[in-house]
Order: sequence, then structure tokens, then C-alpha cells
Amino acid sequence: MTIRGDTPVRILIAEDDLTSRTLLVSLLEKAGHEVIETRDGMEAWRMLRMPDAPRLAILDWMMPEMDGIDVVRRVRGLRTELPTFIIMLTCRDTKADLIHALDSGADDYLVKPFDAGELRARMGVGIRIIQLQEALLQSREDMAYQATHDPLTGLPNRRAILEHLERERERCIRNGEMLAIGMCDVDRFKTINDTHGHQTGDEVLCGIAHLLRESVRSYDAVGRLGGEEFLIVAAMPVGADPWQLFDKLRQQLCRTPIVTRAGALPVTLSIGVCAAARDSSLDEMLALADEALYQAKSQGRNRTVCNTRRPREPG
Repeated sequence: MTIRGDTPVRILIAEDDLTSRTLLVSLLEKAGHEVIETRDGMEAWRMLRMPDAPRLAILDWMMPEMDGIDVVRRVRGLRTELPTFIIMLTCRDTKADLIHALDSGADDYLVKPFDAGELRARMGVGIRIIQLQEALLQSREDMAYQATHDPLTGLPNRRAILEHLERERERCIRNGEMLAIGMCDVDRFKTINDTHGHQTGDEVLCGIAHLLRESVRSYDAVGRLGGEEFLIVAAMPVGADPWQLFDKLRQQLCRTPIVTRAGALPVTLSIGVCAAARDSSLDEMLALADEALYQAKSQGRNRTVCNTRRPREPG
């Protein structure tokens, strides 16, 4: 794609001279840009520190209330992943002035009276940089998502859900809450794969992930530990019965067939639950939940077993 200087963007113009401001607005709006006008530096600073600040700004050097250099310095002090591209507009044309503006944080420099073609060219530079910044941020967010989410189900992966579990454990200790986890395993999943194929098995896992995500409370977390195992992390008041919460989830799931290419398949879960004491480590919690899951399997599957260690009273 060819990136042009008239690719539409939101632009802030801060210029106290009516003639210059009117000309800028006319040129930029004809190119399809959304233009926001202001006549003084204080208003420009207010606009540029807003969450939805324009990505590109043209600032006059000399303005009432606050000059352009001060605005630039303040803007550069903001913490943001998408900084505004700032073009300094001024009658000052010495090399020392140019260096001063760029050292203060301006990205480019335009001398009055400006040429419309030069303005468009400098706008093109700014827009290319803005788009590259946005692409880089999106790429970084995509990589972060891939590093923390299971590619099949879209749930947090093993590392992410265990990190969440550790954070919740520490938070519950501080707040005097009880933390419960449910280790969920799909019953007879190998039979599903052997009978209907691995693609159907993947559809079953995705269906279960969707049902778990939709069924837990908004403040609970669900992740995929690996294979056909999922982990649910749930905080609750001391003295609450975690078995009821997890068994309700199990019953909801077993009443909902999973739609697959092989048809709607009835699927059940076995769940091992651990309600940890305040001094329980992450490894201890997982071991207790795994032990309870083993008991659920050995007792016939499609059931919830709770391996409870009573939490200490807060204080």
C-alpha cells in the first residue's frame, strides 16, 4: 500500500494567527483529515494529554498561555505507547532554532510562510511514522497474546493460568479470602479421538472451553493446563463450600452436548477441587487438586471431589 500525506488522520492545530490557522485548516480538511483547532498553548496541552489525543499535531512556537516548546516538553513527559507526532510551525528559521525545537521533542519543523507541497510531504512522514508505531504495537500485542494463550481454545495457557493462580493466592492472603481451584479433565477423551478423529476431539476441547468460560463467574479464571485438562481459579469467602460451585459447573456441562462435525456429542467432566489454607503453596494446591481429580476418576468419572484444607482465619 502506498502511504500518502493525505491519508486521513486526526490533527490538532495550535496557532493563534487567524490567517495561518485558516489556511492550515482548509488545506488539511480538503485532504480529508479531521482537524481540531485551538488558539493557545494551554488548550493544546489539554487536548494532547487526553486519552484520545490526536496522533499528529502542528504547533505554533509562539502562542498565548504556553508556547509551543513548553507544550512539546510536557507532551514528551507523558507515558504513552503511541506518542503524538509533532510538527513545530514557526517564523524562526535559523539552524539554532531548528536544533532547539528538535531537542525539545518536536519531530519535525516547518517554517512560515509554508509551502502546501512541503506541508503535505512532512505530513506524509508523520503519517508513515504513526502507522509504523501502530503496526509495531499491534505486533507486540499479538505476540504477547500468543505467548499467554492456548492457540486451540483461546484460553490462557498453562503458564498464564498458573501465574494468575499465584497472583490470586497472594491477593486472597492479603484480603482474608479463600482460594479454590478446580482441575477439570474430560472423561474418556481418548475414546472420542479414537472413534471420531482428532479434529472432532479438537472441536470438543473448544466447545468445553467455551462452556467453561461462559459458565464461570465474571471474576473467576479458566485456563488450559494441557491436553484435555483445564484449571478454574475461584476466590470466595472463608467458609463457603467450593464443591457446590464446581459441581454446578460440571452439571451444566454434562447437560450440554458439544456440537462437532461428528454430530452433537455428550461429554462429561471429572473435577478435583482444592480449597487451600493461607499458607499453601501453588505446588501444594495443584497436588491436592490433582489428588482429588484422581479420586473422581477412580470413583466412576463425571463427578466432583473436593480435597479441602480448611483455611486459617484471617488476622
